[in-house]
Amino acid sequence: MSRALLDRVVVPVADSDDARATADALGDYECADVIAIHIIEKGGGTPDKIPMEQAEQRAEAAFEAFRDVIPDAETEIAYNTHVVDGVFEVAAERSASAIAFQPRGGSRLTQFLEGDPALKLVTGAERPVIALPEEHDE
Repeated sequence: MSRALLDRVVVPVADSDDARATADALGDYECADVIAIHIIEKGGGTPDKIPMEQAEQRAEAAFEAFRDVIPDAETEIAYNTHVVDGVFEVAAERSASAIAFQPRGGSRLTQFLEGDPALKLVTGAERPVIALPEEHDE
């Protein structure tokens, strides 16, 4: 049984700017179902990076920006000690046909020190991962 690649797409978003840019890039394609997700990174025995209320407000702002472009998108907040693992868990729970994301910038030093989430997302997924192009002004 074959399945359409863009049947049910999970789309991680970090903040409102990222959500709008990602939705703009995804809006060029036909997707049956789109689920925008925001992973709140938990401390796992250490203090959280930001207070929970602030993290949830950031997620809601991101969802609002995403829905400005793709109004019928579903949304979900998930909690995990690792953002990429959280994306994989939601994708599995929601039976996603693919994960679509827009790679975020960052210096090579930052990527080296913190690990490159985009690389982890692409190499560790059990389903197709689509890297959406960044829009460039010409």
